[in-house]
Amino acid sequence: MALNLQDKKAIVAEVAEVAGSSVAAVVAKYAGITVGDMTRLRAKARASGVYLRVVRNTLARRAVQDTNFSCIQESFTGPVILAFSREEPSAAARLLRDFAKENNKLEVTALAVGSRAYQSSDLEAIAKLPTKDEAISRLMATMKAPIEKLVRTLVAPHTKLVRTIAAVRDQKQSQAA
Repeated sequence: MALNLQDKKAIVAEVAEVAGSSVAAVVAKYAGITVGDMTRLRAKARASGVYLRVVRNTLARRAVQDTNFSCIQESFTGPVILAFSREEPSAAARLLRDFAKENNKLEVTALAVGSRAYQSSDLEAIAKLPTKDEAISRLMATMKAPIEKLVRTLVAPHTKLVRTIAAVRDQKQSQAA
């Protein structure tokens, strides 16, 4: 379907707005993927908060030109799909990694987190980054660990004394019987 100039401007503006507010982007070639598979991918993207869009390469280049993702413009060759993570840097990478495991026709060609571009071989490492909730949980556990250790250390002598007295009591009761 041919796009008129207004439609092209609207697409560029939409993608530029999303790219401007995103923290990570993934570019993947999707040639050979069936419509049903693409529909499932889009549904998973909506559920995980990832913006997914198939855009003409020239329009995609214009859309990301003045954003942090201008570093991945050279990867816009052939039929590509753009995935933007708005909140978690690993969300788009995780989505496309999991989909590529199911469908070998999807090929990730470029990644960017912030304004830094990564090779497609870094997909696994970026996809394994913790989510925001996981990162907060790990941080809180790390912050809480020294306090728990201190409390266990302070309680240990009293606990040992109570166990020793109980053992002496049990020994005296067994001797008396």
